[in-house]
Amino acid sequence: MDLLGGTLLGTTPQTGFRTPVPLAAEGLDARVAELVRLQKSAQRINGTLNLDEIIERLVGEVSSTLGCAEISVYLHHPAEQELVLAGVRGCTVHEKGHRLKVGSEGMVGYVAESRQMHYAPDVTQDPYYMACEPDTRSEVAIPLQVEGELVGVFTASHCELDAFTADHLRLLQGLCSHVAVAVQNSRRFHDERKLRRQLTLEADEARAIQQALMPRSSPCIPGFRVTGLSLPAGALGGDWYDFIPLPDGRWGLVLADVSGKGTAAALLMSSTRGMVRSLAHSSSGPAEVLTRLNSLLLEDLPGGRFVTMVYAELDPASRMLRLANAGHLPPLLIEPSGHRWIATEHGLPLGIAASKFSESAVVLGDDSCLTLYSDGITEAALESGEEYGADRLLAQMRSCEASLEALLADVKKFVNGCGLRDDATGILVGTRPQPKTPAN
Repeated sequence: MDLLGGTLLGTTPQTGFRTPVPLAAEGLDARVAELVRLQKSAQRINGTLNLDEIIERLVGEVSSTLGCAEISVYLHHPAEQELVLAGVRGCTVHEKGHRLKVGSEGMVGYVAESRQMHYAPDVTQDPYYMACEPDTRSEVAIPLQVEGELVGVFTASHCELDAFTADHLRLLQGLCSHVAVAVQNSRRFHDERKLRRQLTLEADEARAIQQALMPRSSPCIPGFRVTGLSLPAGALGGDWYDFIPLPDGRWGLVLADVSGKGTAAALLMSSTRGMVRSLAHSSSGPAEVLTRLNSLLLEDLPGGRFVTMVYAELDPASRMLRLANAGHLPPLLIEPSGHRWIATEHGLPLGIAASKFSESAVVLGDDSCLTLYSDGITEAALESGEEYGADRLLAQMRSCEASLEALLADVKKFVNGCGLRDDATGILVGTRPQPKTPAN
């Protein structure tokens, strides 16, 4: 039984339809039971985000309740102003994918344009009906709408004249309101999932390109051990390091951190990398490289974006390392006699304002270790706010087995499942003892 408009519907065995039965004859218990049944029907329809299942459940519910000859669900495609058949039962003429124009084809097109239910008790007398099954005598089309937005159109037809009572029509309208929400949720879910898949694919491709821009191997420099490593916090990072071969056996060493994260930071990193590589071969030293790079970035960078960078040039023959710093953390130099943080006098982050850049120079003696690092290492933090800090960095790099791999492993151990909030990147330059000149 169904409760609609204060009347219960009792089943008529000959037709499969129900005829009105006064509520007083059945009682309140039957009324409540029928309300529960309708609620469960709506729950079954809304219990999935699979569009095919939603439509199949709707068709099944209506078929078992009203015994219709044909049931169809058309979905609205606004871009084409068309309705596409997404679910059908009992039709021998149209298959899934059949299309109708909004406003110009059949009852479905008319209802899609008017946004109002249309009932044809005798389809032969209806101006909008398009002949389909030869034994169809009556048909109803109901718009599927959510907050004024057309989702689709539901139709049900019967082989008897005026087969749908007012109670049946109210039942179908109530059910269609649930179906419209379910269909809308399903379509949005699948659109969002498709978008996420696309974004993930694009991020993976961008990450692969970004990784390809990182050095594939460490440079082989006699008397030195030079390595670099980067651990991104997300799919795309803003940190970058590079080794640039220069004339006379010299090497350019770069460690930079582009502000922000994601695709924008990755694009800035890529363009900055190209500029640095070009300038390194046509400049007289680190300070000039950063000065010229800053001028270029001031013209190109959008507001609020900047780059911090350490650029160094290593001359293996003299063991001299000259560096300039653009607002980056000071490199750590550890020698047998002690340690120091190498500061420079001038150097704002790149892309903020015109700036002077000064140089510092050090001669790397035997068993020296110079570490360039990003703030993703020293600022890696626990939920309490405690950071890894410079002291832990110093302790780790002082150990006899100091390496970037060991450093980043220690950082990850420190955060203890909290995860890195920023990219962690480093370059290590270590010296090996020089061979002794034999005495004459």
